[in-house]
Amino acid sequence: MTRLDDSHPALGIDPGDARIGIAATDPLGILAHPVETIDVRKTDPFERIAALAAQRNIRTLVLGLPVRIDGTEGSAAAKVRAFGEKLAARVPGIPLVYVDEAYTTMDAAAKLHEAGRNAKRQKAVIDQAAAVGILEAWMAGN
Repeated sequence: MTRLDDSHPALGIDPGDARIGIAATDPLGILAHPVETIDVRKTDPFERIAALAAQRNIRTLVLGLPVRIDGTEGSAAAKVRAFGEKLAARVPGIPLVYVDEAYTTMDAAAKLHEAGRNAKRQKAVIDQAAAVGILEAWMAGN
């Protein structure tokens, strides 16, 4: 079920310690596509995400949340929630939602492998593909 409402375009965010994958939906929320990977050692992720949100007229931020198989949240989820709080303070007018990112990175790596690409050399692409998966899960209502 695609959300054809005022929540699009949306920005999908796959947060990590070294890199953050970014994806976006089209204005109608029909498709999600990769945008970029932020290297947190070289770029302030909050400033970059705020700039992308402004450039793309983003109406919703969708942040991947690592939930355990049993449905509980651990230290990784706590890190993402802390990141989300800082991000929400940086872009206060844009709603932020969390989506279980279960298996998005593994799925992205598997798809690259199936396409004949070396996943280890494609980490930035995997991060973007994981962000696409996060948006797709959100658009499907997960």
